[in-house]
Amino acid sequence: MTVSIQTPTPNPFTRILSVGAYSPSRIVDNAEICSRIDSSDEWILERSGIRERRYAAEDESVIDMAVKAAKIAIERAEIDPTELGLILLASCTYPYLTPSAAVQIAVQIGAGGIPATDISSACAGFCYGVGLASDTIRSGNAKYALVIGAEKLTDWFEEGDRSIAFLFGDGAGAVVIGASTVSGIGPTVWGSDGTQTQALGIAPSFIDQRKDPINNVPMLYMQGQTVFRWAVTEMARVAKEAIDAAGLTVDQLDAFIPHQANNRITDALVRALKIPDSVHVSRDIVTSGNTSAASIPLALSRIKAEASVPSGGIALIIGFGAGLAYAAQVVTLP
Repeated sequence: MTVSIQTPTPNPFTRILSVGAYSPSRIVDNAEICSRIDSSDEWILERSGIRERRYAAEDESVIDMAVKAAKIAIERAEIDPTELGLILLASCTYPYLTPSAAVQIAVQIGAGGIPATDISSACAGFCYGVGLASDTIRSGNAKYALVIGAEKLTDWFEEGDRSIAFLFGDGAGAVVIGASTVSGIGPTVWGSDGTQTQALGIAPSFIDQRKDPINNVPMLYMQGQTVFRWAVTEMARVAKEAIDAAGLTVDQLDAFIPHQANNRITDALVRALKIPDSVHVSRDIVTSGNTSAASIPLALSRIKAEASVPSGGIALIIGFGAGLAYAAQVVTLP
């Protein structure tokens, strides 16, 4: 006898219903950075486009920031936290291997018992989360999903490190994704290149630290030129594939929201994709710095707050970073 296994009723389409964000109150401008490294405001602006960034308080954690952003997104989605069917936290700076930050966030937002887990894909993590959440809802295994990007990068570099100290900031952003009657999230174009793990990451391992805790403190490292060349060449191809997969052309976009890694990378992608002047290009990095997995939802929240693009506008989002990993989608703005 053939036994048929029952499966959930699928949802044909999904969309981003809302966005929420949290930025720490402490603003660190280039003058303060230059007091600790041999640099200048002009050099930092030329190399990155950054004028200032936000630093979390010493006692402010990845979970604290994620919860604040998540609560805003849930309130704006006009749902109860218990209606969530999945919680995903994208972060590379949560300082514990287990338990996950997501299960603790679930309790703090009133969604205890909800499936929750962390995504360790660094700057690509948020777009990975959007893809996973959208596919979970389409399969019928969840009605709503919460995707959070949250980072406290200031825990993971020395303030006097001239190579990276000017780049990074802290913050969190979150979106609620739900079923829709029309398509609001296109196919995810994603992948990884594990041959370049030496280009960007946090090292040494915690095992090495245990053996020699004084000389083996895990810290962020980056081969800037390697990452830059990879991003401006490979990510233009990925972005084009995401637009094609959505059945659109670049001139049909209303916004381009890349991971806020570096304004020079953004400029190169705009040129390579031939993005017209009519498309809003996110430059949140100017006042937020590079916030890794938090950068895209933070930029999305700014677009919403400033009404730079109307609700329902079409945006290309793309994240890329340590792994080297990448992911991109075309989405409808909430």
